[in-house]
Amino acid sequence: MNMEQLITMSNNELNRQNVMEKIKDKRLTQVKAAQMLNMSLRQVQRLYARYKKEGSSGLVSRKRGKTPNNVTPETIRLNILSIIKEKYHDFGPTFVAEKLFEVHNLHFAVETIRKWMIDAELWTTRKKRLKRAYQPRYRRECYGELIQIDGSRHHWFESRGEMCTLLVYIDDATGKLMECQFVMSESTFTYFDSTRRYIQAHGKPVAFYSDKHSTFRSTNKNSLRGDRVTQFSRALTDLNIDIICANSPQAKGRVERANRTLQDRLVKEMRLRKINSIEEGNLYLPYFIEDFNKRFGKIPPSDKNIHRELLEHENLEDIFCCQDERSLSNSLTLQYNRILYMLEDNEVTRPLARKRIKVHEYYDGHIEIFHNGTSLPYTIFEKQRRVAQGDIVNNKRLGAVLEFIKEKQSEYDEAIQPSTSCPSSMHRGGVSKATLRKNTSIKRPQKR
Repeated sequence: MNMEQLITMSNNELNRQNVMEKIKDKRLTQVKAAQMLNMSLRQVQRLYARYKKEGSSGLVSRKRGKTPNNVTPETIRLNILSIIKEKYHDFGPTFVAEKLFEVHNLHFAVETIRKWMIDAELWTTRKKRLKRAYQPRYRRECYGELIQIDGSRHHWFESRGEMCTLLVYIDDATGKLMECQFVMSESTFTYFDSTRRYIQAHGKPVAFYSDKHSTFRSTNKNSLRGDRVTQFSRALTDLNIDIICANSPQAKGRVERANRTLQDRLVKEMRLRKINSIEEGNLYLPYFIEDFNKRFGKIPPSDKNIHRELLEHENLEDIFCCQDERSLSNSLTLQYNRILYMLEDNEVTRPLARKRIKVHEYYDGHIEIFHNGTSLPYTIFEKQRRVAQGDIVNNKRLGAVLEFIKEKQSEYDEAIQPSTSCPSSMHRGGVSKATLRKNTSIKRPQKR
């Protein structure tokens, strides 16, 4: 029994069949058919001749089911996929195409790489992902008008190094990275250091835009001052720079999205370069920032740069330090961070009893005591340096505080005298250990 042949035709081919039937029934001329099918008359004549000879199958494209002439050989495609699986399995198609060209000298279109990765289940299409809601906000008009800052705690070195924090400064108008630094944790002193580097490189912006981290905004509602001024915001006030705290992460989405990009690209770039520590990462960051800004930087609506130069009286070393006031006792002593300081008894310090003086704590840990801008010599009596029972510790600093506690417990078990380092060094976010200046003496000698 003869079975009818099954022919698969496209909508365009079905339309051509209807036109050919009308020509066959003399209901349509070949000239009109050429106009309807947007073909030349000679092409319609050839198509009609094939239809009369072969029927509907003569209208089906001869290329169907055949391999295109410009297709990439299967061996090359499999070789590229093996490279991707071995080195770039968690890279995006655009990033993979860049690395294939830069590292392996293989040039393929991004869409070709995307299709191969989708077929090999190495990439998920956007349609299959969960949709995210965005709240649009126009960029600021001028470069240096608003700088978004944030700290991103992440396994930046994956399993090759310890978990740490990346401080990120990004310009709202251009989307360019302005300053980045790896630190152990977010703290006043680490933000002091990064902000000082930012100002030295670019100048003073109009304002910084941050979250409500305790570095930027005091969380003590019962503070006697009541103004919620922190050491960092005080330093910015001295420099005539404003700081604005966002009410939600979405409000400062520019830096939050940059953090996601950095957690993808920066981690993989450092993996390829075998960067395993904070020191190596900080040395590489300037090269990464330059490349990042070339790829993702935007042209601002205005070409005006509104960064300001430092004024003559603005000394960054004196501004970016912790400053606090203390009352001097009749015996010319004061207490700061569980350490008792005693001023030298001389003609300058003797009249200062019962007066307010300023204590400056610097990035490297040393202490200066001032009155009306004059530095006062002192000696110290150190109390045991440890975290007080029941101290309230911010979650972002918990890792650094626990490291400090373990270090102090080890020293205590070995019956070593308490260190002369500044007790607030546990709040430094992993900066260098505190040291005292040469003009400072210790009453009780330290055991070696």
